[in-house]
Amino acid sequence: MNTFISLTVYGLSDGALLALAALGFVLIYKATRVINFAQGEFLLVGAYMFYTAFVILQLPLVAAVLFGVIVAIILGVVVERFILRPLIGESAISVIMVTIGLSSVLKAVIQIFFGTAPRDAPKILPTGNIELLGATVPLNRLIVIGIAAVVLVVFAAFFQRSRHGVAMRAVADDQQAALTMGISVRRVFSLAWVLAAVSALIAGVLLADLSAVSQNIAAFGLIVFPVVILGGLDSIPGTIVGGLTIGLLKQYVSGYADPGLAEVVPYLVLVAILIVRPYGIFGETRIERV
Repeated sequence: MNTFISLTVYGLSDGALLALAALGFVLIYKATRVINFAQGEFLLVGAYMFYTAFVILQLPLVAAVLFGVIVAIILGVVVERFILRPLIGESAISVIMVTIGLSSVLKAVIQIFFGTAPRDAPKILPTGNIELLGATVPLNRLIVIGIAAVVLVVFAAFFQRSRHGVAMRAVADDQQAALTMGISVRRVFSLAWVLAAVSALIAGVLLADLSAVSQNIAAFGLIVFPVVILGGLDSIPGTIVGGLTIGLLKQYVSGYADPGLAEVVPYLVLVAILIVRPYGIFGETRIERV
């Protein structure tokens, strides 16, 4: 029982981070229909920018977070304005190849300035353990679950109640109708990339605090694809269900079976979902008549 509780806490924390990373992916896809293969590198950039502010520049924690958010906003705006916007009207494969190239460029820039060796950074979350239902679990894992839950609730409230959130939902449903209502579609596109970069920043900082500031953060971002396929490419609630499901599944397989198999399981789930339900659990089924 203790093992089960411990694996569950680890799985929920991993799943919460995956949900944050997948949220940005889904936001971009819903608003612009762009599949962003650079989402893992957004996590990487976010983690290293926070490291730069907090460790190298020795800014206070709050100032370091604000620095990371500002960089994330600038990154989102620059990518949308100067890289993706000129590709409007181009084929889907062209846009996909550009995002793949963007991922390579972002990773190369990080390697040029910081190298490939992991960086040590002071922990921002408590590192002690607590007793939970008879099992000893890391406190930082529970805090990560709480932070991710708060962030996801804030994003959900933003989409449901704010004017910009309603505009994003309108553009996602029908761009032409949104234009006739006076909504700036280009501004919504920029906002989607900004929010995706900010959510990736939060996930990257938390992931770096749990492990280390290293290139492996981008590899963690690759698991976003099984998450969004499972939950649905255009479903925000699906990111939560998909993230928690993949996170728990990885930990259970690692703890009760084989750690090597656990690394493959998310992609086995991806293949199975594509065969059985290509649009995911919560994804919208689109039927095109020709």
